[in-house]
Amino acid sequence: MDISLAGRSAIVTGGSKGVGLAVAIRFATSGADVAIVARGREGLDQAVETIGEKARGRVIATQADVSSIADIQRAYDEAMGAFGKIDIIVNNAGESRTAPFDKVTEEMWKVDFDQKLFAAIRLTRLVWPQMKERRWGRILNTLNIGAKAPRAASAPTSVCRAAGMALTKVLANEGAPFNVLVNALLIGFIEADQHVRGAAKAGLSLADYYKERSKDIPLGRPGRAEEFANLACFLASDAGSYITGTAINVDGGMSRIV
Repeated sequence: MDISLAGRSAIVTGGSKGVGLAVAIRFATSGADVAIVARGREGLDQAVETIGEKARGRVIATQADVSSIADIQRAYDEAMGAFGKIDIIVNNAGESRTAPFDKVTEEMWKVDFDQKLFAAIRLTRLVWPQMKERRWGRILNTLNIGAKAPRAASAPTSVCRAAGMALTKVLANEGAPFNVLVNALLIGFIEADQHVRGAAKAGLSLADYYKERSKDIPLGRPGRAEEFANLACFLASDAGSYITGTAINVDGGMSRIV
């Protein structure tokens, strides 16, 4: 199957590392112009260099905090200035914060919702009119499997992710008449820099840490960021033209919920 994003332009938040960077690379190598957004300048510069070596489209980077309305507007304006239109957005920014409910502070709730849910709402609100006018758009929301099956001591993240799944369905229903497709990708256990720190904290080699954490995963291993990016690229392309309003587990079978 030839999956091409030639002629398309995308914004990827949280695009300087992890699955966000993998998605940006996959989009750029598939022909899209890509704007990556993240808070750290050094990480952005490294990401642009990494993507640029493989890109078939243009790549720009904006240093921005997606919890800031002004920063989101600026990131959007810079992407529009560079590309003239936005066809695809990937709402991927934000770190997971978890604690027992009675330990979750007001600030933790606020930061989590601002970085994830409200950031997605605000960026989508900016691109929504042009996508509807052109009758083509793709919105992908990166969530995690806790959105469907929250465990104890998983707030505020699981609550915020569940709200993101509801947002996905609302937007999908409203966007469908205009060929604006909206889906969510729910992450399970994916290889990432944070697990290097987790392994060190546990006193394990990275290989042993991954092996231990993968015991409850039917496929028996963590996922790779590139595997997540492959699905994102499919859904962002014309190849995924009949898929909208879904929340797809990217978890090797880890979730107990379909």
